[in-house]
Amino acid sequence: MDRREFLRRTAQLSGAVALGGSALTAGTRSAAARIAADDFGSMLDHPVKESPIDTVVVVMMENRSFDHYFGWLAEDKKYIERGKKRYGKRFRVDGKQQQAFPAPDGTSVPTAPLLTNPGEVNPYRGCGHPDPGHSWTAGRAQRDGGFLAPGSGNDAFALSYYAGDALPFTSQLAREFTVFDRWHASILGATYPNRAYLHSGQSGTYKTNMLPFATGGYDWPTIWERFAAAGVSAGYYYTDLPVLALWGGRLESFQRPIDRYFADAQQGNLPKVTFLDPAFLSGNRTDDHPHADIRAGQRFVRDVFTAFARSKHWRRGAFVLVYDEWGGFYDHVRPPVLPDDRANPDDMENFGQAGFRVPAVIASPYARRGYVDHTLYDHTSVLRFLEWRFLGAPARGRGKDGQTWFLTARDRNANNLGATLATDPVDRKVGINLDVVIGDPSPPCDAAPGAGGGLALRSPALASPPEEHAFEQAYEAGWFERVGHKVEPSPMAKAWAQGR
Repeated sequence: MDRREFLRRTAQLSGAVALGGSALTAGTRSAAARIAADDFGSMLDHPVKESPIDTVVVVMMENRSFDHYFGWLAEDKKYIERGKKRYGKRFRVDGKQQQAFPAPDGTSVPTAPLLTNPGEVNPYRGCGHPDPGHSWTAGRAQRDGGFLAPGSGNDAFALSYYAGDALPFTSQLAREFTVFDRWHASILGATYPNRAYLHSGQSGTYKTNMLPFATGGYDWPTIWERFAAAGVSAGYYYTDLPVLALWGGRLESFQRPIDRYFADAQQGNLPKVTFLDPAFLSGNRTDDHPHADIRAGQRFVRDVFTAFARSKHWRRGAFVLVYDEWGGFYDHVRPPVLPDDRANPDDMENFGQAGFRVPAVIASPYARRGYVDHTLYDHTSVLRFLEWRFLGAPARGRGKDGQTWFLTARDRNANNLGATLATDPVDRKVGINLDVVIGDPSPPCDAAPGAGGGLALRSPALASPPEEHAFEQAYEAGWFERVGHKVEPSPMAKAWAQGR
């Protein structure tokens, strides 16, 4: 089923959510949405059997930091004023777009907007710049010396930012629902380790995107096996390359193509736990990883959210959008150190060192509207919520000795994401324009950067095509074939990434 057919059919399902089509656009807020956040209480204050959340959808995108992507919220006057009226005069967002960082030559380089910079070759992709550094060592260089420090792997692309108008769909989610301004990547490192924490609360001893050829896949337990053992329906939908393949073939039974997600949502058959991943392969990328066009990511997020919002699952569901790691882009909040089974006083061996902040939003009838949650979270806070909702974990705290509901020390000690959800519906209306028009993505970056200026500290001309990211490298290395997965990208990815 292509997107047009999906939207045509789901527009007929207005009765499932009491509203449909253009009626889902923003309008007059209900009286409940104007009540202070504390008046709703927390879902965690009641027994789990009373929780109204039956379906949780989690979407993880790639490589953006909070200040780079969401810093504009702190300067959105209408948003801040509305927040103060709802939640009190202390309402704020800890975002900071205008900053400056020292260059290796001692000069101070300010952050800069991408879309209004006339020297940028392609501001939607970052063509002409290297992929910002986000490795174990580059992250530590950025933490200690700034985002242009020696060893950071960065040019000034890492000091760029987008305003809300560059994100026509995600900006709506951020303004309308609950944003988290203390959600950190689980580890100060790259993609694979952070995604491993989302699925399992650890990355083993892996600090990098090294493929586990020696073991045929990661060999430690995951949340997926816990769901299976407890009889909780769970499904992972992929667009081209399944992240779960990092565990070899043992999680294959949970994997489903993205096309099926739209069918399952329309039919009201989504699993209670539903994870989605974007497209990672060049030409069809919808993951927001440089050098993908962020408009392709906007189309992907719009359509997967729309499928959920127009399904019967919306009334008793929650949709979580988060990024795997900061991608080397600047952020002004120093990353914390968190409890971890592999915590180590040696910084270069410390898996407890979390990464910089990432953009994160939760949308639900039970999410406070136009709200900012300042609680410290990382990706394992998603596990902590799911463990409480479906696997018998306590609402808060580490639980009692001898309990086995957790996977590692990280998820056992994580703050439960469910704390941000209200006891009763805040507003059953979706409240945003699900049909917002998003421009066609641009062609992929050329092999070498175009001529012209750009941000200060532009890198030398690239001698090869823009860097492949980790999952493309895994594909080229034959990993997916090795674990028995036949790669068949969804045709929907091409439509999202190339337009039609």
